[in-house]
Amino acid sequence: MIGIEWPLTPVAKKIVVSALIVSAALAMNAPVAITFGMDQYHQYAINQRSYKAEYGHWSVLDLPPNVRVNAVHATLLHNGKLLIIAGSGNDVNNFKAGSFKTLLWDPVTGSTKLIPTPVDMFCSGHSQLIDGKVLVAGGTLRFEVLKANVKNAGGAVLVRNEDPNKPRKVTKGTVFVAQVFMRGQLTGGAEYVSDDDLVLPPASKVKKSYTVMEIAAAKKRGRKLPPWHTIVVRSQQAVFVQAAQPGGSQVVSTMTQFKIKGLSGNDGRTLYGMADNINMNAQEYQGVKSAYEFNPDAERYEQVAPMQYARWYPTLSPLPDGKVLTVSGLDGTGALGPGNNEYYNPKTKSWSAAPTRIFATYPSLFLTTEGTIFYSGANGGSGPVDKKTDHPGRTPGFWNLKTNTFQPVPGLRQPDSVETMATVLLPPAQNQKVAVFGGSGPGEQGTVTSRTATIDLAGPNPHFVNGPDLPAGRTRYLNAVTLPDDTVLTTGGSHEYRGKHQSDILRASFYHPDSNTFTPAADPTVGRDYHTEALLLPDGRVVTMGSNPLFADKADTVPPTFEQRIEIYSPPYLYHGARPIVSGGPPQVVLGKTEKFATTTPGNIAQVRLIRPSSVTHVTDVQQRSIAVPFQVRGTDLELAIPGNPDLVIPGWYMVFAVDKKGTPSIARWVQVVAPKGQV
Repeated sequence: MIGIEWPLTPVAKKIVVSALIVSAALAMNAPVAITFGMDQYHQYAINQRSYKAEYGHWSVLDLPPNVRVNAVHATLLHNGKLLIIAGSGNDVNNFKAGSFKTLLWDPVTGSTKLIPTPVDMFCSGHSQLIDGKVLVAGGTLRFEVLKANVKNAGGAVLVRNEDPNKPRKVTKGTVFVAQVFMRGQLTGGAEYVSDDDLVLPPASKVKKSYTVMEIAAAKKRGRKLPPWHTIVVRSQQAVFVQAAQPGGSQVVSTMTQFKIKGLSGNDGRTLYGMADNINMNAQEYQGVKSAYEFNPDAERYEQVAPMQYARWYPTLSPLPDGKVLTVSGLDGTGALGPGNNEYYNPKTKSWSAAPTRIFATYPSLFLTTEGTIFYSGANGGSGPVDKKTDHPGRTPGFWNLKTNTFQPVPGLRQPDSVETMATVLLPPAQNQKVAVFGGSGPGEQGTVTSRTATIDLAGPNPHFVNGPDLPAGRTRYLNAVTLPDDTVLTTGGSHEYRGKHQSDILRASFYHPDSNTFTPAADPTVGRDYHTEALLLPDGRVVTMGSNPLFADKADTVPPTFEQRIEIYSPPYLYHGARPIVSGGPPQVVLGKTEKFATTTPGNIAQVRLIRPSSVTHVTDVQQRSIAVPFQVRGTDLELAIPGNPDLVIPGWYMVFAVDKKGTPSIARWVQVVAPKGQV
């Protein structure tokens, strides 16, 4: 308990005296009464205005039962509403039933609306577009199956199209028939069924020069070869299949060719499958290719072209030209892909290839003022972990998209503990400093750390510098939110994997970038571990949602429930008196231009911040950034000089906060930042 004031007020004295009398009378026989008395005083203390002015205040909100969802993803829209995506909500029964949910919630009016959700967007990626729509890509094609529950052998078949004259479609449910079966039991005939759709482009015709040896051999035979000849290069994609019959006899362990049932002639010869590893091992989650834009005005999902590659746990990162970089994720076979990244173009609603580079799932990627991508090393960590092949996807560094080069960044203490590590582009973003908080090693057995560190991205020799340990000790799943007063609220998390042993951390702190220190905040009352989100609201409050623990008791024996309560934090600055006011101004501002707003508190404004709204999942928020805006006050006019670098101020919707000399922010004004005409 923090912040209790002495001497006590008369009301407090009365409560404490009553509690002590009860405690003294019942101490030997009723320890519950003692706890009740202390809890009663604690509730009194945390509701005092002086306490709130120093530590802030939490309040719990229970939405009506019919609109509660398992919050896995959350995005603040430019109309102030929250888009909360559950999909199946990590519930296999919902998945099997096709019951997918999205909630639209207005934290000001309390209005709610369930949005029809076309696919399982559970563990998708998302990013706000310039026009305020939200791109949602990927999600869940198939839930994992633990090894003990695997009945039918499964694995990836590489489907090949050798026909240069036409694309080929392979639909979900296609049957692949083994031509040579292993273990000497069959000479063919075992069947395997695919679980997704594929579209393979035509094979390509490529001109190829003859080799020196081929030319010499032809000459020896009295033949003269032309300078080149045409070869056909097949197209190919992988699809997950399961044996039609249960049991280990259906395992494939050496390279086997598969014909597609029902095809004959040229179609059967040019479209076929190859596989060498269909087994009885655990089967991973699998991603989908589908993509949608959520339209805040129409309040619906609008389908766009699918990605080329399926993704589960991808990161979608906004770029200065309005495109979205889409990276990583488990593919349609449950494997971490070989770095096949993509760009989404909202103008054409289409996808194109991005530079190839492997990252662990849900990597934390941040656009720097130099146009490079900084990867902190933080990741969601789901999927196969092989230190020999997967570790490069967890190494911090700078990624140059133009040259597809990667410059590792040294100095991070405990570099193997970057899973579920929180990353923040510290305010103001012009300083180009990043902080990382906590994290763990891969999976359930990974070591959890209390480490913090910062890095100066613009320094001559960027490297991590150790900071103070987290006040709550070793922590994973920590949420970190940038506030308008340039502090960072850190809250929640757990000491163990998914809150095992009831290890959720009911503690919050403020991180101060200017001094690299922490100070205490009021304690939250709802635990938040796996599948949680925290976001800054336009009124300066912070909302926290979700939590998906593995068990519900300390002994890890009781089945859990997904946390559906919402908790809202009001920071201390909301208890420091009247707030500055910003009004008027254009709904759209231009990079590099000066824009005029109005204020009724012209002599009290200390700073102005442009804050990009969050789109967060799995403690990964690559969207939020707070930008210092130079300003002048002329009478009641507030003139804002919008920075001109689109790598700093990524075009899109922002909240404008004016902050007074006490650190109290105004209620935000929404503006859309756009590039000058003719500038991409």
